[in-house]
Amino acid sequence: MTRLLLRAHRNPFTTPSAARVLARNLVGDNVGNLVFSYAVQRTLSVPGSSVDVARLNRARTLSPEEIAERYDHVVIPLANAFRKRFLPNLDAISETIEKLEIPVTVVGVGVQSAVGERVRAPRQVGESVTRFVRAVLEHSPSIGVRGEWTAEYLEGLGFGSDHVEVIGCPSMFLHGDQLPLRRSTRPLDPRGPVAFNLSPYLPKMAPVVEDQVARYPGLVYFAQDIKTLGLLLEGSSDRTVIDERLPIHADHPLIAEGRTRFPLDATTWMEALATYPFSYGTRIHGNIAALLAGTPAYVLAHDARTLELARYHQIPHRRIDVDVDGVDAAALYAEADWTPMTAGHAERFDRYSAFLHSHGLSHVFDPGQAAGAQAFDERIARKTFPPPVGEPVVGVGRSRALADRIRSKARRVVRPARQRV
Repeated sequence: MTRLLLRAHRNPFTTPSAARVLARNLVGDNVGNLVFSYAVQRTLSVPGSSVDVARLNRARTLSPEEIAERYDHVVIPLANAFRKRFLPNLDAISETIEKLEIPVTVVGVGVQSAVGERVRAPRQVGESVTRFVRAVLEHSPSIGVRGEWTAEYLEGLGFGSDHVEVIGCPSMFLHGDQLPLRRSTRPLDPRGPVAFNLSPYLPKMAPVVEDQVARYPGLVYFAQDIKTLGLLLEGSSDRTVIDERLPIHADHPLIAEGRTRFPLDATTWMEALATYPFSYGTRIHGNIAALLAGTPAYVLAHDARTLELARYHQIPHRRIDVDVDGVDAAALYAEADWTPMTAGHAERFDRYSAFLHSHGLSHVFDPGQAAGAQAFDERIARKTFPPPVGEPVVGVGRSRALADRIRSKARRVVRPARQRV
């Protein structure tokens, strides 16, 4: 039995209440964190292995000595961890790694930077990142990063292509080399439902929100940040209202009219998004969750961390740091082309698969390992998850196996032949 320890905020099989999620911040400030850790856990759940979950940051529940005694390998999925606010957690993870003698694999880490600048960070960030990467490479042949900008940043710190591999975000490979997508040939119905996501700290999005809320009566805001969960549960928030047009106060139409949802787990998030014809907004993992559910999505990129992933995975996107005027759901839906994303997905998955193999990790998409994915999905299907906060209670029942629905959609999708060079 191979014993893997996965760094994550919580196990995807747990079903905490919304109040508990808020009180203990079980989403790590952003529910998007649950998507990539969910994908990694499913991917590595091969027969004959166990995957446990623990925090390795300042809130760690296991000491390095306990980790070394209980586990054979540590896997650390990360997002934009190379940023100032994350430094205390990054240093804590480094400290843990430095005390281990077992293999450590890092997947999907990225740098946070403004778009249009060279990928730089304050010196204190560079020092912590250097310590972290050195610690990882003492236990690993390479480190997996989100995109070319992060690779460029690490090269500036002295870590070249021999030890840095661009693999994108592991969340995109939840279903291996398949990325089923459904899209109607009809234009988006302005009266129908549309899923919207937002980084509520972006003042430049305020006029977009105001316009889209008025234009699309079926628009539903899928929030991701912990402060919005507090607003929904408690009716108030300590967040400074930077613009009344943003949904960060109780009187905003998206809040007051019940047009906001907050998913508490990856399963119900994808299930909910599967019922929408289109998703768009500034949240990269909000849109990735939609794509994994088969729903076309469009990214409004406002910084390097978002644009880096959208470019690597060829997700339709637009740079709102350059031009935010004229953002409209129906226009984005009409102009977007998801063909490059789906056509190149298998090749990107092959790169991710080779990265895992080079680290001695098997996955459920390897020959003969599919039973692991089936067991994972069946275990998820047996759970009853709380619906997203704000979701109407009528009709909510036991969670169904999302993967089964995705696979049935995949059979209806014609994928281009894979080409190898």
